[in-house]
Amino acid sequence: MKNTVATIMKQKSAHDRITMLTAYDYSTAKLIDESGVEMILVGDSLGMVMLGYEDTLSVTMEDMIHHTAAVSRGAKNAMVVADMPFMSYQTSIYDAVVNAGKLMKEGRANAVKLEGGKEFAPHIKAITDASIPVVAHIGMTPQSVNMFGGFRVQGKSREAAAKIIADARAIEEAGACAVVMECVPDRLAEYITGILKIPTIGIGAGKGCDGQVLVYQDMLGMYSDLTPKFAKKFGDIGTAMKNAFKAYIEETKSGAFPAEEHTFKMADDIDFEQLERETENEDC
Repeated sequence: MKNTVATIMKQKSAHDRITMLTAYDYSTAKLIDESGVEMILVGDSLGMVMLGYEDTLSVTMEDMIHHTAAVSRGAKNAMVVADMPFMSYQTSIYDAVVNAGKLMKEGRANAVKLEGGKEFAPHIKAITDASIPVVAHIGMTPQSVNMFGGFRVQGKSREAAAKIIADARAIEEAGACAVVMECVPDRLAEYITGILKIPTIGIGAGKGCDGQVLVYQDMLGMYSDLTPKFAKKFGDIGTAMKNAFKAYIEETKSGAFPAEEHTFKMADDIDFEQLERETENEDC
């Protein structure tokens, strides 16, 4: 059954924790979907883990549409959420609605996600008024990395905590269907989870959230450029891949690959030189 806004709301009510992972291509999305993960995020993190950028700021709408469409084709049951990239919604409410619509219409997403709290409540309301579900993102918002002075935990002081609480209330009132909280203290995240009716998805926000999200390359040990504290490694697929690549190189160079079972056969009585002569005579 397809997971939707309604099903994740039921999960919050039932205290059934929501699982979410990133995906950026068809084959990975298909594997994640078949595993039973309820939500897939096509994150602008693709700029770092797929395209090799230093941050997410260079990701374009075209990038997001391209990758979201691929993921949507692979995810039959998971709810697909697509990130709105930097400057696709900050410029105006009109741009926010138009670009959210593109991710739904061309990318076939089931919801969009945008970073920011109270200041973007009007944008969230306008997008939801256009019948597009919005997942908000508060706390450490990677698109604001230059304002924060790096990837830093947010909400540790009284003033910072008060702002995040106000952001959470504002985005819920604006119509967001869920909220991602990134790199905030666990007590703060648990409090916000308790006061909101919408589900909270944590990433570096402790176990008190209604669900969790991770970048799949982080949890599989496939990305070593940046290793966040919150990114538990559930498998070492990166090392397994490198070992497989090295084995391929070794067997190819030694001649062990391809072996007999990887080879196609034909009749032994065909004389290729004679075949060429016959072909030349026919051409004449």
